[in-house]
Amino acid sequence: METQNKERAEELLELINKGRYFTKLKPELKEANSFTIPLKVSSYNELNLMVSDLLKASIILLNPDANGLSSFTKDNNVNVMTLLEIALQLLPEDEMELLDEVYKVGVEF
Repeated sequence: METQNKERAEELLELINKGRYFTKLKPELKEANSFTIPLKVSSYNELNLMVSDLLKASIILLNPDANGLSSFTKDNNVNVMTLLEIALQLLPEDEMELLDEVYKVGVEF
């Protein structure tokens, strides 16, 4: 049984090493256990709009009595598409492929 577990572990390590997995998070060189994640934007204005939409949505969700942000800002429309685009960029696609492969190896136990 121990030999079989060792073989499975070696198979798993081989699988991880041959693929380009764990690419979404970039290790932060100055801090242990800290990572950065790339978020692509076309301009400072787009970045500003993204952060603004995140803040507006958060304020609205945290204040159930608020129908909008009229007391906070003149533009109280939240661009949900922007929030969805951010979420898409944050999904770790390569890592999900690895999890599928790990699952296949684990099912064979």
